[in-house]
Amino acid sequence: MAICALNYRGTVCCGIGGLLCAEYPVSLGIINIKKIIMNKKKDILGFLFIFLQFLLILSFGCKKDDSKLPIPSASTITDIDGNVYHFVTIGTQIWMVENLKTTKYRNGDPISFISDSTVWSNMLIGAYCDYNNVSGYSTIYGKLYNWYAVKDSRNIAPIGWHIPSDVEFITLSNYLGGDIEAPNKLKEIGTSHWQSPNTGATNVSGFTALPGGMRQGESGYFEGIVSGGYWWCITEYQYDPNMAVNRCLYSSANNCFLRNYTWKKDGLSIRCIKD
Repeated sequence: MAICALNYRGTVCCGIGGLLCAEYPVSLGIINIKKIIMNKKKDILGFLFIFLQFLLILSFGCKKDDSKLPIPSASTITDIDGNVYHFVTIGTQIWMVENLKTTKYRNGDPISFISDSTVWSNMLIGAYCDYNNVSGYSTIYGKLYNWYAVKDSRNIAPIGWHIPSDVEFITLSNYLGGDIEAPNKLKEIGTSHWQSPNTGATNVSGFTALPGGMRQGESGYFEGIVSGGYWWCITEYQYDPNMAVNRCLYSSANNCFLRNYTWKKDGLSIRCIKD
């Protein structure tokens, strides 16, 4: 509503809805002044309509959408054995999309292949194996390595890549919403490789976590294929020199991106991160 009043300067002060529009000489006449104000009212309402549309567009554009998280890049990296890996950008990090499969260190030296359970349990140098000594598992899930291979100065990761630290895994988890929210965003969808139910898995991060199982360090026994994935950190456990940090994911619908400590003799998967 346009409101006009005579002020002390002898002019008419008019406004709309509490907003001052202008002052006009009395000589114009109140009727003419109100016509001017009504025209200005239309201009103001038009401006407000455009401004509200802008706010609506801005609010929808800023809404976080998990479906817009990065998808795997078409680029690849090849290790010294000729195994080809895809990689994906997740936040500020670049991760391989597959578990490591190499049988050699970066300089070409072979990593010890151990199938015998007793020999495995006594290894204090780098070693790898196939799950349950079946090479076909490694084609899908990658090799299993003890921590001594992870730490070896000859480097198990391809040039330009390394084994993630505890801090780097924390960064990954935090970017995906924390240890409770991250699992479904990390795990491959469906039950082709994960045991049922694998409920809620979306893999919106592109990480494509697979359950490669593990090999126990003390007994040499295998466990967990299709139900659990276990990945080494290069970080040692500060309270026990025989243990190191690792991360775990499970097929259960109610799980977290578990930060754990395990024996260095255990055989786990490796997922590399770019330098």
